[in-house]
Amino acid sequence: MMTQKKKDRFYFDSKFIGSPDGRVLRILAEYFGPLQRFRRNKIADTIVFFGSARIKSQEEAQTALQNAPKNIGKKKMDLLKRDLKMSRYYEDSRKLAYKLTKWSMNLKENRRRFIITSGGGPGIMEAANRGADEAGGLAVGLNITLPYEQSGNKWISKDLSLYFHYFFMRKFWFLYLAKALVIFPGGFGTLDELMELLTLIQTSKIRKRVPVVIYDKKFWNKVINLDHMLKMGTISKEDLDLFYYTDSIDDAYKYLTKEIVKAHLKGKNF
Repeated sequence: MMTQKKKDRFYFDSKFIGSPDGRVLRILAEYFGPLQRFRRNKIADTIVFFGSARIKSQEEAQTALQNAPKNIGKKKMDLLKRDLKMSRYYEDSRKLAYKLTKWSMNLKENRRRFIITSGGGPGIMEAANRGADEAGGLAVGLNITLPYEQSGNKWISKDLSLYFHYFFMRKFWFLYLAKALVIFPGGFGTLDELMELLTLIQTSKIRKRVPVVIYDKKFWNKVINLDHMLKMGTISKEDLDLFYYTDSIDDAYKYLTKEIVKAHLKGKNF
């Protein structure tokens, strides 16, 4: 009996897999592939951090400012000073991820619970993964392939740097295992993730209790005028209860751990 060569099989045919007819297989691969990784690493659920990829660490921002040439010009100097000011969000993301990881590692569980997860890139994403790694825990990165190629940051755990072609499959994995979400200052991507998340909770498409922390009310009030939306009747007063504003790492930590324990360690979702 003649044995067919691997290269002749359709599932080894990259042209077929990459074609429009192979799209459904690619989508399924971005479901079952991550599922296998999470199961292999015994990850039960996650805490997801969103935020800007452009925010630098305090060390990086300080170094750039200190090394700036004397004739740099006021406009560029102002940008370097802005970067240093914004770096506090990097450090706060790092500290919060560290605290949450230490807390989750002390839970008496056979599975790995509440693993810090990010979009895998630089900025706030890197900070969250870094904090989790520095605490001795796992760190998940859900990367997206872009024209300006994104590679996973160095703080993501081995075997948990996952790459997606489809944004909607990446978003699925952001939310499917999430038991809490933290939204730091960010741009279009962060806004997209935040608005979809709130819509899914508002419409009960997400039925589990998922506490949402929006970090730095002053920043977000300038980005989204929720008071105006409420005044104009486009959202209800109850919609403002879908999330929790805070400007403090300790307050965020206290709120998240309290809500997670209530909903997922003692409640009906446990």
